[in-house]
Amino acid sequence: MLRAKGQFWTPDWVAEFMIAYVLCDRPKRLLDPALGAGVFFRAAKQHAESRGFELSLFGRDVDSGVIEQARRSGLSIDDLQHLEIRDFVLDPPSEKFPAIVVNPPYLRHHRLSLPQKMALRVFARTAIGRRIDGRAGLHVYFLIRALQTLSPGGRLGYLVSADICEGVFAQTLWQWIASKYKLDAVIDFSSEAAPFPDVDTNALVFCIQNAPPSKYLNWIKCHQRSSEELTSLLLGKARKKNHTIEVHRRDLAEAISTGLSRPPSQAEVDRYTLGDFASVRRGIVTGANDFFFMTLAKAKQLGIPEALLTKAVGRTRDVVGEDFSPEDVERLEALGRPTRLLNVNNLSFDQLPASVQAYLKEGEKRGFDQKTLIQTRKPWYRTEVRIPPPILFAYLGRRNARFIRNCAGVVPLTCLLCVYPNHDDTNFLDRLWGVLSHPQTVNNLRKVGKSYGGGAIKVEPRALERLPLPDDLVQREGLAKYAQAKQASLVDLFDRSSQVADEEAKAL
Repeated sequence: MLRAKGQFWTPDWVAEFMIAYVLCDRPKRLLDPALGAGVFFRAAKQHAESRGFELSLFGRDVDSGVIEQARRSGLSIDDLQHLEIRDFVLDPPSEKFPAIVVNPPYLRHHRLSLPQKMALRVFARTAIGRRIDGRAGLHVYFLIRALQTLSPGGRLGYLVSADICEGVFAQTLWQWIASKYKLDAVIDFSSEAAPFPDVDTNALVFCIQNAPPSKYLNWIKCHQRSSEELTSLLLGKARKKNHTIEVHRRDLAEAISTGLSRPPSQAEVDRYTLGDFASVRRGIVTGANDFFFMTLAKAKQLGIPEALLTKAVGRTRDVVGEDFSPEDVERLEALGRPTRLLNVNNLSFDQLPASVQAYLKEGEKRGFDQKTLIQTRKPWYRTEVRIPPPILFAYLGRRNARFIRNCAGVVPLTCLLCVYPNHDDTNFLDRLWGVLSHPQTVNNLRKVGKSYGGGAIKVEPRALERLPLPDDLVQREGLAKYAQAKQASLVDLFDRSSQVADEEAKAL
């Protein structure tokens, strides 16, 4: 399903309604800038033939292997005569097209080379006049280029993962689009109708015109793998009653603010967010867990003193339930799971015990000091530091996204986020926990998280700080007074510049 180039094959029924939308004005030319196996070409040929108009097909792809794949799928040499093996984003067509349909390559930022990433960021800045965060994937730049390639009055059908509406770049991107183009419809899919049911991604379809912006759009939830009712709606043939889709007429500003991948917000704006009471940081990135993270038994075998070790947890499934206790650390040790993180930051190499010096030298022999992230550290074995957070957060899961009381005083690796309350007294912590552990609050995670297949969500640190806290719970727990007079959180005991550096490093 996932090609090496980051492509998920488009189902025929999805191609049918997307093609119906972009060809509804009977244009003479269609562009698919990520041809793949040619599903959109096949649907376009059938659509044009059934409606009796001539259509020329133009395609792009960076993989020459798609030619044979497209031939095997039923396309002829004539169908592929305008196919070019060229980079659509960085080497775009010289002409514009009245109809563009695309399922772009889904390549996340960490799979892009540094030169490619830098070129894409320069392109985006030039195209929209704003900086796109470095964590944007290739599919984001594909959308910008596709819109630039659209003729006046032309239509774009864009099938893409929901994170294009939920990443740190989303507000910048969609505010630009909303100011320049008409967003006709956004189509979301229930789990029963997911275009890619076996892939851990949640898909959306965007229907966009190169026309003056509109204040409203249709937000559609598709509940069945069928194109009939979607096609009728997108062609302006609305039915009195739909059976496979639900349609919401949404205010564009509300939709962008709430998130185009999320249902309309019916509730009043919440007065409080987690950021009013706590700050959030990601867990520790070691760059080489198999070297820095170990069992207590291994540390003893190596002769590493307990004083140079920090208790840590390395994966979400090591935490059972909503409390993590000292007994849980012992349980993990008994299971052979690592629970100790090497921490020699406060000592020079000469001050370290001979056993630790020997271990670090062995690490150099094994090339750990040359790993991409590690080689930026001075010295290379200096690891990140976190104060053990009173509350942990499991930020990626289906039914398992949750807050966790850190009774064991561990620091998390990147599997968990650190939640640092703005006050360190036990009473405040208990009250905050009462709000965070409540099902209403956990339910609100979908308002700030990125959605993935099968109902999974992922919540980044800054997004978690925006988590709405139900007003009635805040009042019930007596937390409102704390939001008015914020104090420095525990994390502020460390240099704030390190947090900025963390985010910038992640963005590169």
